[in-house]
Amino acid sequence: MLDEAWLQSNPLPDLNGIKGKDDRGCVLIVGGAKFVPGALRLTGEAALRAGAGKIQLATVAEAAIALGVLMPEAAMLALTADEHGEIAPEAANVLKDRLQRCDALVLGPGMSIGENTDRLIADMLSAPVESRSILLDAAAITVASKLKADIRRHEGRIIMTPHHGEMALLAGTTEEAVAADPEGYARKMAKRYRAIILIKGKNSMIAAADGTLLNFEGGCVGLGTAGSGDVLSGIIGGLSARGADPLTATAWGCWLHGKAGELLSREIGTVGFIASDLLPIIPRLMEQYKD
Repeated sequence: MLDEAWLQSNPLPDLNGIKGKDDRGCVLIVGGAKFVPGALRLTGEAALRAGAGKIQLATVAEAAIALGVLMPEAAMLALTADEHGEIAPEAANVLKDRLQRCDALVLGPGMSIGENTDRLIADMLSAPVESRSILLDAAAITVASKLKADIRRHEGRIIMTPHHGEMALLAGTTEEAVAADPEGYARKMAKRYRAIILIKGKNSMIAAADGTLLNFEGGCVGLGTAGSGDVLSGIIGGLSARGADPLTATAWGCWLHGKAGELLSREIGTVGFIASDLLPIIPRLMEQYKD
C-alpha cells in the first residue's frame, strides 16, 4: 500500500545543506499550443511547489509571452509552431540544447496528438542521460507505443501517467479491460517499457519494471477536473529535479496529489474545486511528512 508508512520508509531527499535554487534542480516543461496557452502554468507552479529550484516553460511563441507574464518565476522558451498551432518538430533541436542544463523533463501537457507531435517526442527521447528523469503525459503517452525501444534505453528513468483511456492506447486494449485489471496492466506495461507506470483512477496503481507495485486508495471524484493531471505531472517533475528517484518521485507525487484532493473535498465540496486550488496545499503536506 502507498500510505504514510511507505512514505516514512521512503523519504524525499534531505534538503539540509542546500545552498540555493541550483541545488534544488531545474525542470524543463514542454507543451501547450496556440489554443491551450495556459496548460503549462499549472505544471510549472506544481513543480515549484514540490520544491524544484527552477523551471523552464517551453511552448509556442504565440503563447510564451502571456504565459511568462502570468508566471514570472519561470524562464520562458518560445518555440516555432506548425500550421495547427502545435509545437513544430524542428523545435527539438532547441529543446535538446536547453535540456542539457535541466535535471528533469516533463513532456506532453497541453499538446495534441498528431504526426508532428510524434516526431518531436521521438527526437526528445533519442538521447538518454543517466542523471535525468523524464515524465510523459497526455499526448506524449499516446506516442509511447511506437517508441518502446527508445523508452527502454532510458533504463527505468521514464515515468508515464496514463488514465484508463491512455493506458488502453498504450497497451492496445480497451478502457474496460484496463478498468477490470489495472494492477495487471500496470505490471505488464512497466515491464514492457522498462519504465515507471502510474495508472490514474479512484485507486491508482504504480508499477516499476522490477515488479514493485504500489496501490494508492486515496484521491476523490473532485480530482477528475481539467488541469488536475497537469498538476500531478508538475509535482512528480519537481520531486525528480530535487533528486528523488523515479519511483519515489512518482509515489510521493501520487500521494500528495490525492491527499490535496481529499482536503479540498472537505474544505470546498466533493466537486467544484479546480486544479489550481491544489497548488498551495502541496508544500503543507510535504512539510507534514518531511521527517
